[in-house]
Amino acid sequence: METVACGISADVIVVGGGTGGCMAALAAAKMGRSVVLTEETDWLGGQLTSQAVPPDEHQWIEQFGCTATYREFRNRVRAYYTSHYPLTDEARHHPQLNPGNGWVSRLCHEPKAALRVIEDMLAPYVSSGRITVLYRYRPVEAASGHDEVRSVTVEHTDNGRRVTLTGQFFLDATECGDVLPLAGAEYVTGAEARDETGEPHAPDAADPLDMQAITHVFALDFVEGREETIDKPEQYDFWRRFVPRFSRYPLLGWISSDPADPAVAKRYELFPNDRNIPSLWTYRRVIDKSQFRDGLFESDITLVNWPQNDYFLGPVIDVPEAERLEHLESARQLSLSLVYWLQTEAPRPDGGKGYRGIRLRPDVLGTEDGLAKHPYIRESRRIKAVYTITEGDVSKEIRGSKGILRYEDSVGVGSYHLDLHPTTRSNRGFYIPTYPYEIPLGALIPVRLNNLLPACKNIGTTQITNGCYRLHPTEWNIGEAAGYLAAYAISNRVSPKEIRENKRHLRQFQELLAEQGIQMHWPEI
Repeated sequence: METVACGISADVIVVGGGTGGCMAALAAAKMGRSVVLTEETDWLGGQLTSQAVPPDEHQWIEQFGCTATYREFRNRVRAYYTSHYPLTDEARHHPQLNPGNGWVSRLCHEPKAALRVIEDMLAPYVSSGRITVLYRYRPVEAASGHDEVRSVTVEHTDNGRRVTLTGQFFLDATECGDVLPLAGAEYVTGAEARDETGEPHAPDAADPLDMQAITHVFALDFVEGREETIDKPEQYDFWRRFVPRFSRYPLLGWISSDPADPAVAKRYELFPNDRNIPSLWTYRRVIDKSQFRDGLFESDITLVNWPQNDYFLGPVIDVPEAERLEHLESARQLSLSLVYWLQTEAPRPDGGKGYRGIRLRPDVLGTEDGLAKHPYIRESRRIKAVYTITEGDVSKEIRGSKGILRYEDSVGVGSYHLDLHPTTRSNRGFYIPTYPYEIPLGALIPVRLNNLLPACKNIGTTQITNGCYRLHPTEWNIGEAAGYLAAYAISNRVSPKEIRENKRHLRQFQELLAEQGIQMHWPEI
């Protein structure tokens, strides 16, 4: 392995090129700041691209409730299809085109389309040199002192080359909050205790290693009569027999138990049916072949992020490296085992077993095996923040008639249920109704370090509120706000804490956000 080969300096260092990281870099660059953006894979975009998760959004997304750039992203995705694909006349003229007609979102699209749009949005600043992108780099070291981060060293994932990055502000937009421990930032992981947060759904005792399931997403198509069966995965026999503690049913099956109430069973089928049973095929479908002319697609294409490939047998954060790699491989094996089960053993409505025409689509995800470049990580390390968002801030049951909590220091909005997937130790999980929520600036400010900011799902939430603040439009908004916050702090020579505490600076910063198209409060809905 090479030693430190070089150094790069910029005003703002953004470590992690996911959804939040890209928007943080874009925001800072728009304000005239030089930016270095690093990414562990060769695709920018995170959830939307390298993790292959079609956007989870709220019911008002077509009218309001997101930033102007997120709306621009959505419009550009639709324009990408109308400009480049032979759509049917009906699809081409549909004002709310949904390329996949997936029922998880009003805009289910191929990860490559999102990649193209995000790259195009960043292109002017990359071309001008204001944003420098370092692909296949991950953070391995950091230097800090006197409550300031001085540098972050990143390492190339293939050749081991190291680069030391220096700047005025450092933004952690990694999927697991990897800069936080390197920089010595105060943070939490896993489940907090009820007496710490006052949350009724928190456990009696804290457990830092009780983290939400991760999922290794993959892409499929299907043509009846084909033979596409993969080799039997190494761990297939284990996963074929595996029954979660909270369930009476095998994980690989069409029936699953609700982790919040094992007595409640959910039944699925693969394809649409006339029995009102939810179809997993159309759930996160990104290409509905019926919307494209000339027989362009031989099959629909769907992305598989289902209950059956949630991996919750162990955490991948703050565990020994060998254990982390073991869990990552087991998550991959679970997804491959699901593919093999679908091809060979999945019960069919006609009484048969298996759909041998199911095929992995490596080309859809830019990989050799058809699995996403990076697993979907729902829960990151989370900073200990000036303000921590708790269940009482968003839960409909707790807030009751008080409705939406409006923060004086809001820097954005979002909406989603408190959605906790089965956790690694207790296997807790739930889906709690919420009011639409706002993003308080205090949740973006660490309790101590002055020039380190979270820029994705590593803000000051609890494990429970992470369940709604981790979604695509919210992460996008968090990253964008963090980028503007760093730029404003540099220009005005103030710390983020001072911006929040000084009413003049807070007002001016929020005015800047409003000018840039960031909605800070919800209307009456």
